[in-house]
Amino acid sequence: MIYPCILSGGIGSRLWPLSRKDRPKQFLPIFGGESLFQKTCKRVSGEGFSNPIVIGGDSHRFLMGEQLAEIDTAATTILLEPVGRNTAPPALMAALLAYEQDPNALILLLPSDHLIGKEDVFMTAVHHARDAALSGKIVTFGITPTEPNTGYGYIKLEPGSDPIRGVAAFVEKPDLERAKAFLADGAHVWNAGIFLYSAKTMIQAFKTYQPALSEAITALMATRHGDLDFTRLDEDGFAALENISIDYAIMEKADNVVCAPMAPDWDDLGSWSAIWGVLDKDGSGNSAIGDARFLDCKECLAYADQRLVSVIGLEDVMVIATTDSVLVAHKDKAQDVKKVVEQLESEGRSETERHPRTYRPWGYTERINAGDRFAVQSMMIKPGKRLSLQSHLHRAEHWVVVSGTLEITINGQVSLLTENQSAYVPLGAQHTLHNPGRIPVRMIEVQSGTYLQEDDIVRHS
Repeated sequence: MIYPCILSGGIGSRLWPLSRKDRPKQFLPIFGGESLFQKTCKRVSGEGFSNPIVIGGDSHRFLMGEQLAEIDTAATTILLEPVGRNTAPPALMAALLAYEQDPNALILLLPSDHLIGKEDVFMTAVHHARDAALSGKIVTFGITPTEPNTGYGYIKLEPGSDPIRGVAAFVEKPDLERAKAFLADGAHVWNAGIFLYSAKTMIQAFKTYQPALSEAITALMATRHGDLDFTRLDEDGFAALENISIDYAIMEKADNVVCAPMAPDWDDLGSWSAIWGVLDKDGSGNSAIGDARFLDCKECLAYADQRLVSVIGLEDVMVIATTDSVLVAHKDKAQDVKKVVEQLESEGRSETERHPRTYRPWGYTERINAGDRFAVQSMMIKPGKRLSLQSHLHRAEHWVVVSGTLEITINGQVSLLTENQSAYVPLGAQHTLHNPGRIPVRMIEVQSGTYLQEDDIVRHS
């Protein structure tokens, strides 16, 4: 049995303003209504695969749970990382988890933010790699390069034409001249960051090449405990782990590493220009997501979130409009979006941190507007879900039900609100919301007061 382990960390700052710290690129539903995370989960499902092990950031836990539920997938484990520690610790954690279930388990370790156009080619490569992994090899997957890309690490293959090749060397991200030479010689492939190995092989590799890290992770895994649908680890112990990639920790040291080269129409979609490259285009090469219009434009990209975007007389330009931010850039400058994000972060701007929509265990909230002494947000409460009993020291609230049936409790008094009905919550009142029905409740909340930040909450249950 192959246990997929899906790595769901990362931010994807070059896809700002859509990608943010609380909703990074792997969770953006911009590919036929599905996210890259969801596409990855579906890609490694079915016969021969267990339910996935998902490893991701604590701040994204409800987002991961929500997106798994949307595709009717139950994870074997959703393991939460208090802080990012690169790919080596998850590689061993997945091996230890799978080994507990099956000492002969294979782990397919893969990022959640890659797009694969030819999934049959990918699955054929996994099939070939399976036998090698069962024999004790650690298999890395290489992508046949299509351009002299300087943004990827490379793997130099040993001569041959077999579906599984020996690895001559791992190569750091090259300059342009070396990348052109790699493309011409045919002996180099892009390092996709995807691995297949047996649990016992990886456990032994860590004991051999990273004994201190192996001991620390093994001890850390003994601290794991459940929290709702998630699994937590000791935060101090996790933070103390070495921040190191699986390539540096194991792959460049081990003598049992092989590579499965493949050409599955792969892209890590690390920029808006890469997104443009995989989208459908009109006769002038323009691509749109959402409600967008082009006039006398050529090879442009427009993203429109909840509003119309019109682009006139431009070429090779990207216009990304979200509810609170707009990015306009030439496609040649797509990599520089990260610099804008760094500048905004230095200014303490919240637009890099928070997406207007925030997922909760009970549903989500989405900011609509805010100003001096007021804030407006929409809310969705799932069937059967309830918010905690709480009060606020500095704000009052007004609720308006848009659809569904909402049970409200204000200072111990319980009542029902249906469509177009409203309620007022005075400052300091203890209150909670509950959806007793079978359809989601959609509502508008208006907050008013002297202080409207999220930390103005006193929880009573």
